[in-house]
Formats: sequence, C-alpha cells, structure tokens
Amino acid sequence: MKASCERCSVKLGLSDQAFICSYECTFCTDCSESLQHVCPNCQGNLVVRPRRRTSPTEVPKSGFKAKLETILP
Repeated sequence: MKASCERCSVKLGLSDQAFICSYECTFCTDCSESLQHVCPNCQGNLVVRPRRRTSPTEVPKSGFKAKLETILP
C-alpha cells in the first residue's frame, strides 16, 4: 500500500482512510472527493482502501531480547 497521496503528497499511514482504484492508485480523502471518486489515471472508481495495523514487510522481533520486552514493562 502506498504511503502518500498521488495528487497532493500528504502522508497516509496504514490505518488512515484513503481511496484506491483497481490499479492501487492512492488518494487522500480530500483529493478523492475533489476528483469525484474517479481515478485520473485509469478513469476507474476510487473506493475506500482497506486498513492495516502492521505492514506485511515488518519482521517480527525474535530471540531473548524480544521475549524480555514482552515480559518486562
């Protein structure tokens, strides 16, 4: 998922609301509304992008230090 709006370059976090087309062109809410929910690149519909809590590329911590971090506050 792209981290910024293709039109205004505002940063978009994984849990921020954004809109995408079928080619995953990504736009913020304000830009999507001003584009009337039509992608300027492919003319497809812009729909709400699914939200995620973590990135699939994040590597989970492992080992002794990771275990201590979960046990200790």
